[in-house]
Amino acid sequence: MTQNYQTDLTDSQWNHIKDFFPPPKQTGRPREVDFRQVVNAILFLLVSGCQWRLMPKEYPKWQTVYCYFTKWKHNGIWFRIHETLRAQERKRQGKNKHPTAGALDSQTVKTTAVPSARGFDAGKKIMGRKRHILVDTIGLMIAVCVTTACVQDRDGLKKLLRTFGLHRKKLRKIWVDGGYRGEIIEWVKQRFRFCLQVVLRSDDVKGFVVLPKRWIVERTFAWLNNHRRLSKDYERYPKTSETMIQIAMIRLMLRRLQPL
Repeated sequence: MTQNYQTDLTDSQWNHIKDFFPPPKQTGRPREVDFRQVVNAILFLLVSGCQWRLMPKEYPKWQTVYCYFTKWKHNGIWFRIHETLRAQERKRQGKNKHPTAGALDSQTVKTTAVPSARGFDAGKKIMGRKRHILVDTIGLMIAVCVTTACVQDRDGLKKLLRTFGLHRKKLRKIWVDGGYRGEIIEWVKQRFRFCLQVVLRSDDVKGFVVLPKRWIVERTFAWLNNHRRLSKDYERYPKTSETMIQIAMIRLMLRRLQPL
């Protein structure tokens, strides 16, 4: 299959993930939609930032693409692809599939006029949502949680930690910034096997300086910002926002595992 756009999957990339999608049914009406083209359409929307209704005519109808996007979100297919690719990429870089340490931070982004759950971040003066993400030591995402912007970082951390299970099998340490100081450190210590280690900026240093370990999660936010759909939170539901972030990381890992 020829590529219509630069965001389309190559043959090797599609072959790497095609088995995650359900095969055609043996009975009933034959499937008319090519799942590869559906995935390509979603990637085009994610990278270009276009609206669903403005999807190029080379792809299936936008209603069809949106239907499969939502179905795979609820079925957990995007999640399973993300988890598998992360384990494969960690193995490629000589690491165990279960990370032992990570870095955590939040990013506040604006929302649009679409009716949705949102709040006001008094610290950054932004009306929108917060993306709380936990990444491993090479910047691959372990967990993500999207909340309204008015949610404090400590409360967002509690919600995020309740969303993942097997990931903490070997996790022992998470580096965070000063916003996670206080009783949250003891709360995590009592309930989980890992601990929070706060990395603070020195008062004696002036200007920009790279903080140890914390730069890893900031780099991941930069990777996400390369996708225009994530420049703001355009989604109606926070769960859809989380899925878009997962797909962005899937694209990044696929391009590393299968460059051509």
